[in-house]
Amino acid sequence: MTNPLFQQAREAVAYANSISTGSEQGDQQEAVMKAKNALSSAFANCTDAERAQLRELQQTLTNM
Repeated sequence: MTNPLFQQAREAVAYANSISTGSEQGDQQEAVMKAKNALSSAFANCTDAERAQLRELQQTLTNM
């Protein structure tokens, strides 16, 4: 069973990234804000392995 908060964070970062690259239309600032909130929620309820992946996702947001 996967952690739903972790999954939401991954999806939110992927969506923000797709807006950033022009693959999808949308408000990039809003997408990044939602992704940051999703990451914050996921950090509180995840395993160490998931935390490592979340840090990578956080870095992806920082690089946008």
